[in-house]
Amino acid sequence: MKGAPGVYEGAADVIAALMLLIEFGMLRQALVRDQVRLYAAQSATISVLAVVIAADRNLPDLYALAALTAALKVVAVPWVLRRLLGAPAIEETRGVAGSYTLNPASAVLASIVLAAFGFFCFGSLGIHSADVPVLALSIAGAMVFVAFVLMIVRRDVASQAIGFFSLENAVSLAALVLAAELPLLLETAFLFDLLLAVVVFGMLIRAHHSRAESLSTADLGRLRG
Repeated sequence: MKGAPGVYEGAADVIAALMLLIEFGMLRQALVRDQVRLYAAQSATISVLAVVIAADRNLPDLYALAALTAALKVVAVPWVLRRLLGAPAIEETRGVAGSYTLNPASAVLASIVLAAFGFFCFGSLGIHSADVPVLALSIAGAMVFVAFVLMIVRRDVASQAIGFFSLENAVSLAALVLAAELPLLLETAFLFDLLLAVVVFGMLIRAHHSRAESLSTADLGRLRG
């Protein structure tokens, strides 16, 4: 019979569950600025988890990773998104985050079903290790699917960008609980990929708004042959 989870495993499970709840919150939010706030909060929990793992496993590199994550994901990325969305030309048209391809209730129901699918798929991988919080890893799998739902059901570029960034948070969660001993250089490379994604989405937001005078992607259907 398995005993009670240790401090590290319990903290990892709680933080992962909190991140999943924030992911659902991003899906439900109508305003882009509220989605940005939730993304910053979700990213802050990743930093906290890195500190917990560093203290539990005596991995000093993870303290540096926690600081880099906080600086980039909690401060820099939300600041860039707010600057983009607060630009005078975009400010006039951003309003509510783009419409749903599904109604909100159906979107949440679909995300719950896919989250359960991801949770059980990751849980069935058969990973048995005292160093790996299997529940947290399964929740990371659920987050991946909810992030995809957020990118698919929202029709504005900003929400789709936030969905992509939260998908990266889910991958970071899985990496931390599964392979926390990865060299700091490799962990930093993931953050560099996020920085490139921010630049690409920033250019996409500006270019799309300049052409369509809107952040909505609904009109892109007219490009189909």
